[in-house]
Amino acid sequence: MANLVIVESPTKTKSIKKYLGRNYEVVASKGHVRDLPKTTLGVNVENHFEPRYMNIKKQADIIKMLKEHAKGKDKIFLATDPDREGEAISWHLAHILKLDPEKVDRVTFSEITKSGIKEGMAHPRKIDMDLVNAQQARRILDRLVGYKISPFLWKKIQPNLSAGRVQSVAVRIIVDRENEIRAFVPEEYWTIDAKFLAESSKKPFPAKFYGKNGKKLELKSEEEANAVLAALKDAIYKVSSVKKGIRKKSPAPPFTTSTLQQEASRKLGFRSQRTMKAAQELYEGVDLPKLGAVGLITYMRTDSLRISDEARTAASAYIGEKFGQKYLPESPRIYKTKNNAQDAHEAIRPTMPDMSPDQVKESLTGDQYKLYKLIWERFMASQMANAEYDTVSADITSGEYLFKASGFSVRFDGFTALYEEGKDGEEEKEGMLPPLEQGDPLTCKEIAGSQHFTQPPPRFTEASLIKFLEEHGIGRPSTYAPTITTITKRGYVEMEGKQLKPTQLGEITTTLMKEHFASIVDEAFTAQMENDLDLVEEGKKSWVDVLEEFYGGFSKMMEKAEEDMKDVNMKIPDEETDIVCEKCGRKMVIKTGRFGKFLACPGFPECRNTKRIAVEMPGECPLCGGKILEKKSKKGKKFYGCEHNPDCAFLSWDPPIEEHCPKCGKTLLKKTGRGARIHCSNPECDYQRPIDKEKEE
Repeated sequence: MANLVIVESPTKTKSIKKYLGRNYEVVASKGHVRDLPKTTLGVNVENHFEPRYMNIKKQADIIKMLKEHAKGKDKIFLATDPDREGEAISWHLAHILKLDPEKVDRVTFSEITKSGIKEGMAHPRKIDMDLVNAQQARRILDRLVGYKISPFLWKKIQPNLSAGRVQSVAVRIIVDRENEIRAFVPEEYWTIDAKFLAESSKKPFPAKFYGKNGKKLELKSEEEANAVLAALKDAIYKVSSVKKGIRKKSPAPPFTTSTLQQEASRKLGFRSQRTMKAAQELYEGVDLPKLGAVGLITYMRTDSLRISDEARTAASAYIGEKFGQKYLPESPRIYKTKNNAQDAHEAIRPTMPDMSPDQVKESLTGDQYKLYKLIWERFMASQMANAEYDTVSADITSGEYLFKASGFSVRFDGFTALYEEGKDGEEEKEGMLPPLEQGDPLTCKEIAGSQHFTQPPPRFTEASLIKFLEEHGIGRPSTYAPTITTITKRGYVEMEGKQLKPTQLGEITTTLMKEHFASIVDEAFTAQMENDLDLVEEGKKSWVDVLEEFYGGFSKMMEKAEEDMKDVNMKIPDEETDIVCEKCGRKMVIKTGRFGKFLACPGFPECRNTKRIAVEMPGECPLCGGKILEKKSKKGKKFYGCEHNPDCAFLSWDPPIEEHCPKCGKTLLKKTGRGARIHCSNPECDYQRPIDKEKEE
């Protein structure tokens, strides 16, 4: 009996073939095989939004190969990814292979393991047209927005701009935050901090001024703070009350797509695209000694917190053996998934909970190991007992003035023995207090006032933007990473450190969009569209109805915008630099093209001089002492060279760091990947050392 299994990714084929045996051939479609045409709208809005799909040109060889492999097979199983996109790919595969969607064997794998493959193959079904229609509706919505608004932006702002349904909202959110920051007026306030010494202790402990006569007192100026300090001069202090208690802290739930991207950003410094790439590789399978190719995590696009009983049992067994029975909760932990979550898959977890990160480290790349360790620790911690803390808070008084001090000590570390969730902002850390009793006299060792100013809301990071999008129902797990990648790649937003900052292009485009396409960039409207797509997926709403409801208002909006801006053009002002064009003497300006920012002469078209923007790196050239600049090869790969190149021959693929060689004093370089090390840039010096992983992390 000859059977064919078609998956999306070639990486999966080896893993799946191993578990299915000789009667199964496994091939990959490498993603979509059909799509809407690139050069035209491809949607008949007059005929119920009928899409016109075409075979993707670059997939011609793949399509030919799939048809060849399908010949003479007893059964063909479509095993694309278990989500809307995967369902649609299976539907398109059925079309090109002339299979009946009602009779085709559609299978899904939540994990690429023996049990996951066997479970999926044991439950073949027909193609779920509700899932397909939800994907079609999203694709057509995005096509309508992109193909109608993008040409409008080309005419009114600059060529080659593009509008996206979710991307435009994300840019607006970032622009709105920037406007909040600009409009923010800081307000002055003061705090008073003191250090007290108890008779039972040799080490002072900190306390903060709270107020007067038991009520909180806000200090708005230096005069108000000095008045309190003057009143407390030579004051006598005592402990007026002590409150002791026990605080319990529960572990964070296992990862969803959103929380994985947020935590990988906080703890690993990974951008969302990098996180999802490593997660995809871990899901599809890696080669392990004695086991061969095996998927290490469950499907990584999910908003569910559900965990299988089998995984929970395996985790409990590992925790009990490794940490002891006291580290297990009194009853198994079951996390409640949010109401708007799809719950089609489990949370992201290791497929084999007893497979610790150290056991597989040698088989993984650096990114794979770091992400697997994060997923494994988060999942295992989510199944562990609460941490418990002994807490103490003390009120300290001098007459009518009140200070407060608090601290804690760990009674039982629980899940924190393995993992603690990262935080977006800095938390005020509490320490331990000495033994204190009501009525104890205290000596004030230090007391001082400090000036502060209220701070504007911070710019979004990738982590905080993903959190915002999820909380407001904008996009879905599979869209967060591509959305952020798209808006940065297209020049609407740029990274400043870890922060997302709108560019001039992003701000001008958002201004136009808010004025003429308000609903497209409205958070609530976009969230409602996501809800409508969910209803299509659940079979509760027609995908054509969703498109008709949208397009009626959209087409009128488009017509009005064309009329209102008939004679209006919005030009982005060029940013002038101090760099002089060597051909004509004008000061060069910064422009943005399809490959990012570059320097151009403002005398165009008379002068066509352009230059790359040089990014200066730390350190000095080891050959001539010049600046080291970041450059890019023709294929876009970064390398580093002397500013005097080609007169100076220094070039390196390894980035320079701020340290200098202890042997010869030249700049050190950092090599990553295989053979990772710190080494000297001086070709005549042999200094090198391993990378200090603790410092790096």
